[in-house]
Parts: sequence; structure tokens; C-alpha cells
Amino acid sequence: MVRIPDAKVALSTASVYPESTATAFEIAARLGYDGVEVMVWTDPVSQDIEALKRLSDYHGVPVLAVHAPCLLITQRVWSTDPWVKLQRARAAAEKLGASTVVVHPPFRWQRNYARDFVTGIWRMADETDVRFAVENMYPWRYRDREMLAYAPDWDVTRHDYRHFTVDLSHTATARTDSMAMVDRMGDRLAHVHLADGKGSSKDEHLVPGRGDQPCAELLERLARTAFDGHVVIEVNTRRAMSSAEREADLAEALAFTRLHLASSARAPRS
Repeated sequence: MVRIPDAKVALSTASVYPESTATAFEIAARLGYDGVEVMVWTDPVSQDIEALKRLSDYHGVPVLAVHAPCLLITQRVWSTDPWVKLQRARAAAEKLGASTVVVHPPFRWQRNYARDFVTGIWRMADETDVRFAVENMYPWRYRDREMLAYAPDWDVTRHDYRHFTVDLSHTATARTDSMAMVDRMGDRLAHVHLADGKGSSKDEHLVPGRGDQPCAELLERLARTAFDGHVVIEVNTRRAMSSAEREADLAEALAFTRLHLASSARAPRS
């Protein structure tokens, strides 16, 4: 008997860029995703909780996670104060029924934020049932030079967080052992950003199976361990020549994920 874990497979709204957040809900519904992760960025709809709720209700697609605005391009979205951004992300998750807020470690130049980040995330996690899942990042590279852009560290397993997000495109860019990182996360792994990579200095976010990351191996492990978090397809479709090509990539990513989440382990007999 095939056993499939309780993990839901969601589409990151970032996966349809440069299309809109609204388009992501439409595509997720059409392709049969279990939900979406909302990337809060410069699209006004991504910042508007009531608009997101209307989209969710209209398409019958739940919001499973909210990605806080942690990118360079979103430094002024939902305040310039990073703690306010996280408070608003938590409020959005609570109102939308999402179980997880994804957050990046601070940029190194955000000194005050970085200094208190670990204790601050614990404090916020204690105030809600929403999981704050801190995501692994990577060193920035230019030619042969490497710059440590994140603090306390791009490798979030070097610090004590209640919950983690693992991103396999980021492990590829960091040129680190993905499964060893997952081992270090252990049962605190709460969220997965599924994408592939080939170790480029650029964060590639390839469709799973098109790079050299152990995407299938990770999914099969999640199935064996009865993972109950979410698996989010977060891929780059900017080079798609048409909407049809973009949807084909996202359908392929979903099929890959569902295939490898289906473990061939036999269910115990009663």
C-alpha cells in the first residue's frame, strides 16, 4: 500500500513572477495544488490581507504560509522596522489561517536586528501558534570572492531556532550538503522550499529534477518520517516564453513532488 504523508504541497506566489499574486491563486487552483505560500513583496495584493482572503475564498485555495518581506526589494514593505514586518506577517498568517511564517536571517548590516534575532524569534514564537520557520540562506559570491551577507549566519542550523525552513536552491548556491543540513534540523524542520540548483553563484530555483540537489531523496525521507509541515514549490519561471510554458513547469514540479512524496512503505496491518 502506498502511504502519503499529511504534508500539503503549496505553490509559492513567487513562482509565477513576473505574473501577479492573483495569478498564482488561479494557477494553483487549476493545477491542483493544496494551497499557496504568499510571498509578501511589492505587489499591493500580496500586502493586503482582505484581498488575499477574497482570492483564497474565490479559488478555493487556502493560504498555508506567509513569507515575510525579507528581500532587498521589500525593505520598505510593511514598515522599515524588521520586527514590525514579522508582527504583520504573523497577524496575516493568523487572519488567513496559515500555519507558518517564513523568515530569512537578517542582513549583516541590520546590526541591531541581527544582534537580537535569535532571542526575538523565540519570543515571537512563544506568543502564537504560528510557526516562525527560519530559512537557510547562502554566502554571496562575486568571481572568487565570498561575502557573508547574513547574520548571525546564513547556515541557520548553527543557531537555536524552534522551527526551520530548508530551501534546496539555497543549499545549492551555498554548495553545502543538503541532507546533512536536514539531519541537523531534525524534527525542527517544519517547512520545505522545493527547488533545484546546480551550484551557481546565483540563486537558481530550478524545477525539481533539473539540477543536482537531492530533491527526490528529501521528499522520500519526508514520507518515511510522516512529515506534517508543508512542501512549497518555489521555482523561477521568469524565462518562460508564455503562460502555457510557465504552467507546464509548475505542473511538472507538482507531479515530481507528489510522485516522490508517495512512499512505497506498507501500512501496518490491523
